[in-house]
Amino acid sequence: MRIVVTGACGFIGSHLCDRLLEAGHDVTGIDGFVPFYPREIKERNISGARGSKRFTLHETLLETAPRLDALLDGASAIYHLAAQAGVRSSWGGDFAGYVEHNIVGTQRLLEAAIQARIPRVIYASSSSVYGDVKELPLRESMALSPVSPYGVTKLAAEHLVHLYGKATGLSVTSLRFFTVYGPRQRPDMAFHRFLKAVRDGEPMRLSATLVQRPPD
Repeated sequence: MRIVVTGACGFIGSHLCDRLLEAGHDVTGIDGFVPFYPREIKERNISGARGSKRFTLHETLLETAPRLDALLDGASAIYHLAAQAGVRSSWGGDFAGYVEHNIVGTQRLLEAAIQARIPRVIYASSSSVYGDVKELPLRESMALSPVSPYGVTKLAAEHLVHLYGKATGLSVTSLRFFTVYGPRQRPDMAFHRFLKAVRDGEPMRLSATLVQRPPD
């Protein structure tokens, strides 16, 4: 099968591309290389997949890509992982970028999927859609009340995915990822920072940048 992966050069996306190629699929990656962290990290993430003749990478933003449906043509499924990440940075003047990447980009991808007659879309949502829930463990049936602009955009995109599924018959699934960690994790994430400090024998400095609240 031919599979499309958006956000292909990120932490999760690059691992997914590798696994799909190992399983014998043809993979089309789409990534806009949004400069939330250094491009060279993403280039390194995707270097293994780029060595396969069954992998093609398109550098483009979903919200501005011309003829997005042509990039999807012939695919059996789309894994939609592309998004503007970062909870704290979603407050303030950068919010417009979250709207463009997370909401507008998702809506354009869904429209293109319908045009290209793609049968299935799997969307990478986030645990941030739950907000500050006191009862644990969390359940899918719990009320969704994000406490960050990032969470709001991820929930809006999740609603779009399921709306398009209901209205068009497109098979859709949303996966609410929690704290995913491992090799290639984003350098701003807590797991990465703590483990790097342990590896390098450096002190770990705690600051407000690790707190999920609006800037002072």
